[in-house]
Amino acid sequence: MPFNNAAERALAGLRSGASHACSPGADRGEERAAATYSLIATTKLNDIDPSAWLADVLARTVERSALRLHELLP
Repeated sequence: MPFNNAAERALAGLRSGASHACSPGADRGEERAAATYSLIATTKLNDIDPSAWLADVLARTVERSALRLHELLP
Protein backbone atom coordinates (compact mmCIF):
# COMPACT_ATOMS: atom_id res chain seq x y z
CA MET A 1 0.00 0.00 0.00
CA PRO A 2 1.58 3.31 -1.01
CA PHE A 3 1.84 6.06 1.58
CA ASN A 4 1.94 9.77 1.10
CA ASN A 5 4.81 11.83 2.50
CA ALA A 6 2.89 12.97 5.60
CA ALA A 7 2.04 9.38 6.54
CA GLU A 8 5.60 8.22 5.96
CA ARG A 9 6.99 11.02 8.14
CA ALA A 10 4.46 10.28 10.90
CA LEU A 11 5.51 6.63 10.98
CA ALA A 12 9.25 7.27 10.64
CA GLY A 13 9.91 7.01 14.38
CA LEU A 14 7.84 3.86 14.89
CA ARG A 15 9.08 0.31 14.51
CA SER A 16 6.62 -2.49 13.92
CA GLY A 17 7.01 -6.05 15.15
CA ALA A 18 8.02 -7.34 11.74
CA SER A 19 9.56 -10.46 13.23
CA HIS A 20 6.12 -11.50 14.49
CA ALA A 21 4.30 -10.87 11.20
CA CYS A 22 4.01 -14.58 10.42
CA SER A 23 2.68 -15.66 13.80
CA PRO A 24 -0.96 -16.71 14.30
CA GLY A 25 -3.29 -13.78 14.92
CA ALA A 26 -0.81 -11.30 13.45
CA ASP A 27 -3.49 -9.74 11.23
CA ARG A 28 -5.46 -8.50 14.24
CA GLY A 29 -2.31 -7.19 15.88
CA GLU A 30 -1.28 -5.38 12.72
CA GLU A 31 -4.72 -3.79 12.40
CA ARG A 32 -4.61 -2.63 16.02
CA ALA A 33 -1.09 -1.29 15.60
CA ALA A 34 -2.11 0.60 12.46
CA ALA A 35 -5.10 2.12 14.27
CA THR A 36 -2.90 3.12 17.21
CA TYR A 37 -0.25 4.65 14.96
CA SER A 38 -2.97 6.54 13.08
CA LEU A 39 -4.39 8.01 16.29
CA ILE A 40 -0.95 9.03 17.54
CA ALA A 41 -0.09 10.62 14.19
CA THR A 42 -3.41 12.48 14.29
CA THR A 43 -2.63 13.90 17.72
CA LYS A 44 0.74 15.13 16.48
CA LEU A 45 -0.83 16.74 13.40
CA ASN A 46 -3.25 18.57 15.69
CA ASP A 47 -0.49 19.76 18.07
CA ILE A 48 -1.73 17.51 20.88
CA ASP A 49 0.71 15.70 23.18
CA PRO A 50 0.15 12.00 22.34
CA SER A 51 1.07 10.76 25.83
CA ALA A 52 -1.23 13.21 27.59
CA TRP A 53 -4.07 12.49 25.13
CA LEU A 54 -3.72 8.73 25.54
CA ALA A 55 -3.63 8.95 29.35
CA ASP A 56 -6.74 11.15 29.29
CA VAL A 57 -8.61 8.87 26.89
CA LEU A 58 -7.79 5.72 28.83
CA ALA A 59 -8.98 7.34 32.05
CA ARG A 60 -12.23 8.56 30.49
CA THR A 61 -12.94 5.32 28.58
CA VAL A 62 -13.90 3.61 31.82
CA GLU A 63 -16.76 6.01 32.51
CA ARG A 64 -18.07 6.33 28.94
CA SER A 65 -20.52 4.10 27.11
CA ALA A 66 -19.34 2.39 23.93
CA LEU A 67 -21.74 4.55 21.90
CA ARG A 68 -19.91 7.73 22.94
CA LEU A 69 -16.30 6.64 22.44
CA HIS A 70 -16.07 8.63 19.18
CA GLU A 71 -16.13 11.79 21.34
CA LEU A 72 -12.63 10.93 22.57
CA LEU A 73 -10.95 11.11 19.15
CA PRO A 74 -8.21 13.74 18.78
